[in-house]
Amino acid sequence: MHNILVTGANGQLGSEIKELSSEYENNYFFTDREELDISNEQAVKEYINSNNIDVIINCAAYTAVDKAEDDQENANNINHLAVKYLSEIAKEKSVNMIHVSTDYVFNGKNHKPYVEEDSVNPNSVYGKTKLDGENAMLHINPKNSIIIRTSWVYSSFGANFVKTMLRLGKERDELGVIFDQVGTPTYARDLAKIILEIQPKIDNENVEIYNYSNEGVLSWYDFAKEIMRMAKLDCIVNPIETKEYPTPASRPHYSLLNKAKIKKVFNITIPYWKDSLDECLRKLGERK
Repeated sequence: MHNILVTGANGQLGSEIKELSSEYENNYFFTDREELDISNEQAVKEYINSNNIDVIINCAAYTAVDKAEDDQENANNINHLAVKYLSEIAKEKSVNMIHVSTDYVFNGKNHKPYVEEDSVNPNSVYGKTKLDGENAMLHINPKNSIIIRTSWVYSSFGANFVKTMLRLGKERDELGVIFDQVGTPTYARDLAKIILEIQPKIDNENVEIYNYSNEGVLSWYDFAKEIMRMAKLDCIVNPIETKEYPTPASRPHYSLLNKAKIKKVFNITIPYWKDSLDECLRKLGERK
C-alpha cells in the first residue's frame, strides 16, 4: 500500500483519478492549489514529509494555452519550477513520480506519429514551460519515475472541447471548427486508469518518457462532427483553416503520438477514440 499524492486534483485528470481511486488499495492525498502550492518549494517538502508520501502523481499544470503568452511567470512557476521541486524531493526521499506532459513540446511539423525520442521544439509559452518541466525532471532523475505526454484531453469534469461543442451545438445552427490540426483526443478517464494500473509496475533507473492518447487519427473538425452526431444535435459543423481562427498561441498542426512504447512495456491496450467519446457522453447524459 502506498501513500500517493495527486496534485491538480480538481482538474480533469485529477478528478478522474479521484473517482477511480477507491478501486485501488492505497492512501490517496488529493490536493489542489488551495491545499498545496506546488510552486512553493518549502510547502512541497513539508507536505511530503508530514504525510509520508512515497508516490507523486503530478496532474497540476497551467493549461490556459493562450493566456500563458502574457502570463509567462505563472506558467513557468507551475509547469517548470513546481516540477523541479517535486522531482528534487522525489529523488531525496526515494519517492516515485508520474508527471503528465503534453504534445505541445513538439512543433507539429512531423508527418508521422511522434515517438518519445523525437526532437522537441515547442512554439508556445505553454509548450516551452512544459518542456522546461520535463527537462528539469530528466536532469534531476528521480528513480522509478516517468513522464507521460498526452494530447487533446477531455472529460466529464471541467471545461474542455467536448463540453464546449455540446453547448454550442445547442445554442447555434452552425459553427466553424478547425480541420487542419490533426491528432487524437485523450479521454482523461482512460489515462487515469492507465496511471493507476501501471504505477506499481514502474521500475526504471532513469526517468522514462511515454506517449499516451486514445487510438485513431482525426482533426478537431472530425471530433466536433462526431460529438454532434452522437449527441444528435442539429448544428452544422463547417471546416475552417487555422488562419481563419487566429489565437495568441500557436498550436501544433500535427499532434499524433506513437503509443507503441507504453503498450509494450506495460502490456496495455488503448481504447479507440470514438468508443471513449461514447462513454464520456453517456456519463454526461448527452448520448442520444
